[in-house]
Amino acid sequence: MIADDLDRLAEEIKACRICVERPLGRPLPHEPRPVVVPSRTARILIAGQAPGTRVHLSGAPFTDPSGDRLRDWLGVTPDVFYDPSKFAIVPMGFCFPGQDAKGGDLPPRRECAPAWRAGLMAAMPQIDLVLAVGQYAQRWHMGAAMAGSLTDTVAGWRAVWARSSAPHVLPLPHPSWRNTGWIKRNPWFEMELLPFLKAEIRHRL
Repeated sequence: MIADDLDRLAEEIKACRICVERPLGRPLPHEPRPVVVPSRTARILIAGQAPGTRVHLSGAPFTDPSGDRLRDWLGVTPDVFYDPSKFAIVPMGFCFPGQDAKGGDLPPRRECAPAWRAGLMAAMPQIDLVLAVGQYAQRWHMGAAMAGSLTDTVAGWRAVWARSSAPHVLPLPHPSWRNTGWIKRNPWFEMELLPFLKAEIRHRL
């Protein structure tokens, strides 16, 4: 029954046009191209933000420098990362939201999470580790456990881990090059959190 639910949801998401036909605010400025990798066997869920321009073109998640950095954080090869039996990849917004006046990506579309996320999570009960990448994913998967700023939330990862279960949640910054300065200013991220992350990934693979 759960497998049927997941297959049905995947097909419905592939055909989704709510951000064009029933938008909350301005409609999506281009044709929808949902990029999502649900899984009935993966124990690890990567909950990111939304596809960027390169991912919109490729149709595959994290096919950009952010993906290279994320795979390095996880300690996995592209072959493992793109194996849907090992990783489910479900961003907060499934389609590239477009860019703002300064050329930065807009926030994830507000239509996606209310329409699809609860159903997808219910159809993937085997997930026991959620990597909440960025504030939008953290807000949905952590709720009141968010500690204000992204820095405060990620710095409190041990407390978040201890409080969460079925699935455990681990907050991460976005692996964008824009966060290179943040990583340098917070050396504990690479020295403490990433070794823990890699160990948890190995345990589930």
